Amino acid sequence: MQDRDWWLGAALSGAVVVMAGAFGAHALEGQLAPRLAAAFETGVRYQAWHTLALLSVLAWRAAAPLAGQRLAMGLWAAGMLLFSGSLYAMALTGLGGLGMITPLGGVLMITGWLALAGAVLWAPRA
Repeated sequence: MQDRDWWLGAALSGAVVVMAGAFGAHALEGQLAPRLAAAFETGVRYQAWHTLALLSVLAWRAAAPLAGQRLAMGLWAAGMLLFSGSLYAMALTGLGGLGMITPLGGVLMITGWLALAGAVLWAPRA
């Protein structure tokens, strides 16, 4: 199977999204300051969108592999880990200093989208 590890990673990320969303909505309800609850929710939302993006690019790669697709997926994966991961950790621990990591993850996700745009621009026209 092409991109087996990527499919596995996207599937596991999807599972984490559901578990984190449920955890945030039920176990953390009323336990966090509103600012931290919002940060946790933002982490879930960004991870969910980028997991869907990974799945979309994987499906696209099966039909039309392009050189920059893997770069975009790698940047998104690293971005999700740093962005969503730092928000989850900050919300659960209250350590505000973890928020310094969040923008790095955001930059990686943005760079992933730009890498995907580059892959499309440099692809041969059909």
